[in-house]
Formats: sequence, structure tokens, C-alpha cells
Amino acid sequence: MSLVETEHVLVVPAELLREVGYFQGFCADVDRYLSRMLQPEQISYRPRDEMEQDPSFKQLIPYVVFRYRDAAGEVSIFQYTRGAGQGESRLHQKRSVGVGGHICSDDAAVSSEQPYQEGLRRELEEEVTIDAPFSEQCVGLINDDETEVGQVHLGVVHVYDVEQPHVTPRETEMGNAGFAPASQLLTELEGFETWSQIALRAICGVEGS
Repeated sequence: MSLVETEHVLVVPAELLREVGYFQGFCADVDRYLSRMLQPEQISYRPRDEMEQDPSFKQLIPYVVFRYRDAAGEVSIFQYTRGAGQGESRLHQKRSVGVGGHICSDDAAVSSEQPYQEGLRRELEEEVTIDAPFSEQCVGLINDDETEVGQVHLGVVHVYDVEQPHVTPRETEMGNAGFAPASQLLTELEGFETWSQIALRAICGVEGS
């Protein structure tokens, strides 16, 4: 019988979120939280199948949103529909604006000092092709303890502002992918996963949409 290697993912104690300051939804105070959560003594790598059922830990997830502003100032956001082959089964067939995934022990093996950044780089390389210059900023965190998925994950929202809307999926399980007007997506929120609903409201709120 062959043994399947268990993926070990980066987690922090859920109690740490309460120590720094509990919130539900979106929080823009990135430095306050990540300066504590990414300290070596706070992070550990634990079996993913166990962590998916253990709300005493939060799995840190980079959640990248691609944004494009045209010459008229209209904002568009990259979006897609999750297929059955994408990791989290509880999100299948949901629309999403977030690209990214778990940070794993392999990322720490590549960059022991910056495993989060290495995991972010790897996830983007695996999932999309970016054929345009861009700027990047980390704009906030998402915590959603009102869903089963959210109880064991903590999203770190990065916005990539691309100069042209040239982002394409590498994964076949990212269906119906492309840029759509943010104003349109806000009218279709019910079809999106919860994190995308939270991210869209936050990002469009900053834009005054």
C-alpha cells in the first residue's frame, strides 16, 4: 500500500486573533496583526486534514484580488467560478475574486525567513499568468467565524493593480474567468463565496463605489 504524503500548512493559534483584537469581517489594520502572527514562535505547520476541522487554529491564506482601472476611471475586478478540482470542496461552484491558497511546509523549506511571501509567490505562479505590469499592496484581513470554512482560515487580502486586464488562469478548474465591472459584481454578491463578498465590499468602499 502506497503512503500519501500529508500536506502540512501554516497555522497560528486562533487565540492570538483575540489577543491582538478580535474582529468579524474585514480589518484594514494589517501591520498590527501580521507583525504578531508571522513571528516564528507563533507559526507552526500542521496536517491540513486535521486543521480543516480544528477551529483552535487559523490557517493563513493569501487572497489576491486583481483590479484594473480603465481610462474612464471604471474599476474592473478579476473573477472566476471554482471548479470541483480546486482544493476546498466547501467552496466548489462558488464565484470568487480571490487567487491564492495555503502556505505549506515546503514554502518554509525554500525560504525559512519568509515562508508567507514564498507561498504567495508560488500560489500565484501555479494559478494565474499575469501579462501586465502591476503594483501590489496588502490592504487588510478577512475573518469570518460565521461559516465552517471561515472558522479555520484567516485571509490576508492583497490588491494587485494591473495596467492592463491581462490575467488568465493556469488552472482548468477556474471557470468563466475574466475581468468584470466592480459595479456589476456588487449586484451579484449572493453568487460569491463569503470572503469575496467581504473583499468586494471593502475594496469598492475604499474606491467610493
